[in-house]
Amino acid sequence: MKTIKNNYIYKAVFSGCLLAVSFLPACKEDFLDVDPQGQARSEDFFQTQEHALQAVNAIYGNLREYKIAAFPHLVLTHVTSDNAEKGSDPGDAGFVNDYDNFTFTSTQFFLADYWNGHYQGINLANQALFNIPNISMDQNLQQRLLAEAKFLRAHHYFTLVRAYGDVPLLTQPPQTAEEINPVRTPKQEVYQQIIKDLTEAAAVLPPSYNAMNVGRATRGAALTLLAKVQLYQRNWSEVLRLTNEVRGLGYSLTPDFYQVFRIAGENNSESIFEVQAVTLPGNCGASNSQWAEVQGVRGQFGWGFAIPTEDLVNAFEPNDKRMEATVLFRGEVTPEGEQINPNAPNPRYNQKAYVPGFVSRDCGYGKDQNIRLLRFAEVLLMQAEAANELGQTDDALAAVNLVRNRAGLANLTVRDQTALRNAIWKERRLELALESGDRFFDLVRQGRAAQVLQAQGKQFREGVNEVFPIPQNQIDLSGGTLTQNPGY
Repeated sequence: MKTIKNNYIYKAVFSGCLLAVSFLPACKEDFLDVDPQGQARSEDFFQTQEHALQAVNAIYGNLREYKIAAFPHLVLTHVTSDNAEKGSDPGDAGFVNDYDNFTFTSTQFFLADYWNGHYQGINLANQALFNIPNISMDQNLQQRLLAEAKFLRAHHYFTLVRAYGDVPLLTQPPQTAEEINPVRTPKQEVYQQIIKDLTEAAAVLPPSYNAMNVGRATRGAALTLLAKVQLYQRNWSEVLRLTNEVRGLGYSLTPDFYQVFRIAGENNSESIFEVQAVTLPGNCGASNSQWAEVQGVRGQFGWGFAIPTEDLVNAFEPNDKRMEATVLFRGEVTPEGEQINPNAPNPRYNQKAYVPGFVSRDCGYGKDQNIRLLRFAEVLLMQAEAANELGQTDDALAAVNLVRNRAGLANLTVRDQTALRNAIWKERRLELALESGDRFFDLVRQGRAAQVLQAQGKQFREGVNEVFPIPQNQIDLSGGTLTQNPGY
């Protein structure tokens, strides 16, 4: 059941105008004097318990936003990796090849879209965290909503710090000139804030919700994201502790890997956090996502971008059930009995984004498809990686083999730490391929982005392309307060 609706509170509701992290063209006094049409005035909002719920629901709604769930996200995180390439028709959006080749510049608009989308989520979270404590309401609900906002803010900052390195760190609506036009904060300070937010959220969030609140952040979601953050910090003991804690919460692998990514399989026993999406006829755009549509078979379901590479296909072992559930081949017949166009422009598409044609298209193709961000399989793989780094080989093998066995594969038996590390990294690639967009960032944290991506013919520059450039329009808006990453 998909229950979190996008009771979206538009940015015009909120006071304050950001420059470097603004979603407005300018901070003109006459603009601020214009009353929003058909929307709540800012001074009338954050007065009731319902307002608090709407404010936090707006943060969730932003997760479906095109800038951070669809084209910009898929291009920056999938196409830059060895898992995906541009796809679609050759003449459509040719600039996407710049990301595949690492020839993009700081003026490319997808960089700005991605930045703006995530800072919009941070702005919504900061507004909620700043104002909800002043509302007279049920105290337990108030504390839970604040914890949800901290979890969501941490998610956005984790995405930004991996993508751009040092980024402006704002934890409340801007009050001073420095906060309106902030400098970049060293990434380790950003990571400290992420860890603080997730630790505080995990202490408050419930392990589960009733049917009307499925999709909200849980204790398991906060602990899993915290484990992932610690993974990127190479804090192996913390990763092991946190993943053990998550394993004690009752999650389990869904027996059929293919069903994990079907609409009927959403929010299942393996799901830890999904972005909820649903078609609302007559209100298209409010609660659905274009994540699947951008990747759907060109000319049949969607736009056909971010298609699997041949290298990804060849990485699967024979009889790995995940390959058939990950790669949708031109001309094949799906388990739902639907034939994929044998004349489609591309040989392969993302099967995790496949939504059968009989599902409602009132708002376009695949708009009901949830976006899986955290799954229990990833918990097991993080645990395996941490245990191996700590020399706990038996525990590492036990965790990774649970994932392999579900895929129909035999147990790994390798005990050499380096060989097992590489095997676990490969399992992570195949298990999470074309899903939440971790592959590029994984290669960077593993210290082998240049080696792997250059071998694919990409013009990856070591020491430069591990992060993306700060969008030039943000530097211009800041009057030079924001500085550019080296090499761009």
